[in-house]
Amino acid sequence: QVQLQESGPGLVNASQTLSLTCSVSGDRITTDGYYWSWTRQSPGKGMEWIGYISSSGNTFFESSLGSRTSISRDTSKNQFTLQLRSVTPEDTAVYFCARVLPVHWRRKQSGFGYWGQGTQVTVSS
Repeated sequence: QVQLQESGPGLVNASQTLSLTCSVSGDRITTDGYYWSWTRQSPGKGMEWIGYISSSGNTFFESSLGSRTSISRDTSKNQFTLQLRSVTPEDTAVYFCARVLPVHWRRKQSGFGYWGQGTQVTVSS
């Protein structure tokens, strides 16, 4: 059973850097063929796909957040981490980590793969 768990601060001040970590059990983040992903959902909005780190360590970011975003991993801990710089109150959302297949990333299909339960992040001004 693959399980993912997000962790990080629930409250961040504007202009700071948000750092969230996803801890994975039941699979290795180096297992071939998956995108280890970050998404978020703000109140009243649809799921926003942020970026991923592949099994081989390559990263990809959606253009809307790309310049402020980085994803790294610690294979010894089986974790991957999202950093979002210069946050604003508009970055307030529930953030999810997930293991998805490339086809589901390309189609932005959140009903497939394995997902964490999500963690609420609020950015205060």
